[in-house]
Amino acid sequence: MKNKIAKIVGLMAATVLSLSVFALPTQKAAEVDAAPAATGTYISELTGLPISAALQNQRPIAVMVDNEKTALPHYGLNQADIVYEMMNSTANGRITRLMAIVKDYASITQFGNVRSTRPTNVILASEYNAILVHDGGPYYINQFLADPSSDNLSGGFARYSNGKRSEFTEYVTYNSYTNPKTGKSYAGLAQRIAAAGYSTTYNQYYMGSGLKFAAAERNLGAGAVSATSVSLPFPHNSSALYYNAGTGTYDYSEYGMAHNDALTNQRTTFENVIIMNCDFVQLDNHGYMAYYILGGNVGYYLTNGKAIPISWAKAAANYPTVYTDATTGQQLTLNPGKTYIAIVPSDVWTSLVIK
Repeated sequence: MKNKIAKIVGLMAATVLSLSVFALPTQKAAEVDAAPAATGTYISELTGLPISAALQNQRPIAVMVDNEKTALPHYGLNQADIVYEMMNSTANGRITRLMAIVKDYASITQFGNVRSTRPTNVILASEYNAILVHDGGPYYINQFLADPSSDNLSGGFARYSNGKRSEFTEYVTYNSYTNPKTGKSYAGLAQRIAAAGYSTTYNQYYMGSGLKFAAAERNLGAGAVSATSVSLPFPHNSSALYYNAGTGTYDYSEYGMAHNDALTNQRTTFENVIIMNCDFVQLDNHGYMAYYILGGNVGYYLTNGKAIPISWAKAAANYPTVYTDATTGQQLTLNPGKTYIAIVPSDVWTSLVIK
């Protein structure tokens, strides 16, 4: 077991460069494959969509969200700019967990519920310079949280009286929250970030966005194939995405049901879908595991009902994942909008169904 942990940590240490020699990038906005936006217009590095000047250099947060059926419905998930879904454990039918990247977190009223994190999530949050929001985790995470590029807030968020077991009652709020039933008060993100002394703007560990966006909606080229439905090999919750021609986006479903955000009762849907093939290591007999996310492999990119093959590569914890269009050999260009990213275990990659 210790050898497996050492292998993960060793891989990380071998690829992380000396961060002290890097200056803060001068360009943090999204790379846009077109003429620059009009003066006074700022483009989100996470979506390629316009944002306010106040948000231009703000760090996002990365919220760990429980994806067990008991945790449903999710609150606030549609406020995320990017949603990752990945296996959380080799046990319990390879249950998945979500990690939501949110830039405009001051708009959060209730988000979650919040659960524990894993080493892979710590590494991925670092590439966005995001403050990781979670409630603990196995001791394997400690070595990753100790990395100077990682800031995190663990536990102590608002507890709602929703009639569920305690592990399904914790939600993130931006402002402090007082439970009207118990009278207990909880600090929100505004208070927690300030108390931790974390910068709310990008710091020296941010290497810039790895995402490139088109200036306007466009279709994939002639090499693209039909992709109107996706069945992911996640047996516990049977995640799936269906292309909605009316909205031009992919609707997310799990447990055989359409996924709606409980705050707005609106469908959870994405402009872009990225599916990554990634190997993993099981760390113990309890099913705890970690992906070999520092490395690279193949995958698919879906938008507007079409798919193309891609490759991906990630050199170090706080370095961006770079996606390459396998049909052109150039950096992948996404359509402006929200993105869903699934990390699929290599041993079930051939069970992925796109049609």
